[in-house]
Amino acid sequence: MSGVLLIRNAGQLLTLRGSPAPRRGDALGDLGLIRNGAILIRGDAIVAAGRADEVERLASEERDTDEIDARGRVVMPGFVDSHTHLVHGPARLLDYEMRLRGADYHQISEAGGGILASVKAVRAAAPEVLETQARQAAGNFVRHGTTTLEAKSGYGLDETAELKTLVVVAAIDGQPADVVPTYLGAHLVPAEYKNDPDAYIARMCEETMPRIRRQRLATFADVYCDRGAFTVDQAQRYLACARDLEFELKVHAEQFEHTGAARLACELGAASADHLEQADAEDAVALGCSSTIATLLPGSVFHLGLDRYAPARMLIENGAAVALATDFNPGTSPTCSMPLVLSLACVQMRMSPAEAISAATINGAHAVRRAESIGSLEPGKQADVIVLNAQDYREIPYFFGVNLVDMTIKRGVMVYRQGEVVETTAREKAADAR
Repeated sequence: MSGVLLIRNAGQLLTLRGSPAPRRGDALGDLGLIRNGAILIRGDAIVAAGRADEVERLASEERDTDEIDARGRVVMPGFVDSHTHLVHGPARLLDYEMRLRGADYHQISEAGGGILASVKAVRAAAPEVLETQARQAAGNFVRHGTTTLEAKSGYGLDETAELKTLVVVAAIDGQPADVVPTYLGAHLVPAEYKNDPDAYIARMCEETMPRIRRQRLATFADVYCDRGAFTVDQAQRYLACARDLEFELKVHAEQFEHTGAARLACELGAASADHLEQADAEDAVALGCSSTIATLLPGSVFHLGLDRYAPARMLIENGAAVALATDFNPGTSPTCSMPLVLSLACVQMRMSPAEAISAATINGAHAVRRAESIGSLEPGKQADVIVLNAQDYREIPYFFGVNLVDMTIKRGVMVYRQGEVVETTAREKAADAR
């Protein structure tokens, strides 16, 4: 490769260019769409993204330019998945079967499944086992067009296992996707602190978080505020400590019960309040008046078989900056597919395809505090680009459960290319076998 790359002949180039602020209201539907567009990349950064005639004129001044012909298809920024639980041990298949027989999330947890089952597995697993699993998952994200993802700890719930998880996250960062690390020690009260959760909060604040900060193993600190997890008061103490240690903040808020956690996130200036299925009108107003991103996770609602999705339209109409993410985890959302999340956002939450794409790119970038370098196709930003087997961006959510990503480019390097289907009939296979 020459180090200079021209992606030409894009039927629809979605630049997402514009204001440095998160997209809100009508702006959420503005994709910065250019018909017959092109992108010029030098090294790992975008030089130009715009009309083909203008960009190709610049490319003609470069030496030894490599080219990719998009053949009239959709070209857009890589997805930014701002909420995942990447390192988690084995799939919770028994939980899945219990749920299909009618057990709910809390009944499964009380029976020894749920998060505590993953905690047991992660504590027992060797780091190399967790790393192999996480690398495989990261590869699946890239195949579905995600170029940056956030990854939480939270399935260790003791210092040794939480540090082990964050070291695994650090090991796979940039290989090939960028991975943003989050400490979620406050995911659930571990069994050994069941009768004294305040002591667990104190230990995280006094010992674990300072150590993680010294070792620079996490950028964010997150807390799960809900029934069976942590109260608003406990979350406030934990987040205040994290803020004092200069972590950025995230909050699992209003998932199963309305607790007031979304407004706490706004008050503390958290980067995002995530889930929000139980959010009300006051929460929407508070989020609309704040810098906190409302990150919606429809995959978990779908997988749990629930019927109450986050009120996306109410949030958007009140000016909240909405993002979308997979919530990839072994219990409630075992998917690496942002395109599937877009389908759920459109069908179940009545977001438009354009709104969903903005929420899954530029607003996701704001939710991980990296919008200055990712989430849109603009000069100076990282060359994180996907080319889709689609003529129109609306096909992404329309073809639900279908991966239309043809290629994923990370920092100017192609890291995934879709293979061809081998057209061999069953009869020919049988003849070959003979």
